Amino acid sequence: MCEKSNVRIIEVVEYNLDWEVEFIKESKSIYDIMGKEILKIHHIGSTSIPGIVAKPIIDILVEVRNIENIDLYNESLENRGYIAKGEYGIENRRFFLKGVYNRTHHIHVFETGNSEIKRHTNFRDYMIEHPEDAKQYGELKKELATKFKYDNEGYCNGKDTFIKKIDKKAYEWIK
Repeated sequence: MCEKSNVRIIEVVEYNLDWEVEFIKESKSIYDIMGKEILKIHHIGSTSIPGIVAKPIIDILVEVRNIENIDLYNESLENRGYIAKGEYGIENRRFFLKGVYNRTHHIHVFETGNSEIKRHTNFRDYMIEHPEDAKQYGELKKELATKFKYDNEGYCNGKDTFIKKIDKKAYEWIK
């Protein structure tokens, strides 16, 4: 669910209204580059859930017609500060990150119909509608950020069970 890296400092901060503005701004930039491939752009991850603490990294999910065509845009995205990481642990995804130690954005690109799209948007929508679960998630993230300040893998692994539980709840709720 998270990328592996032990060099960055794990920090969660209070929700920031500017995250939505930043998502819109960055979405326009992405659309300028590969608009003919894009079907939809979604704001996902904790920065998309009002009121929840988050690592201040905007997660953007881009739904495209054909995942294979996305590799043609690597250089254009790199010119905007992104690093192309290929599938990066999730089959049929293209992943891009902006900033190495001072990360600001992640782009997750999936072909339309990929189950990861629904999983991410269901999680977001469920958490928005269920603030008690969102609050629990925020508390867990604070605890893990303290415990795994320099260990992104440990931080991500610590969230895994909770995320899977919410994924199941979200799946049932969305039905």
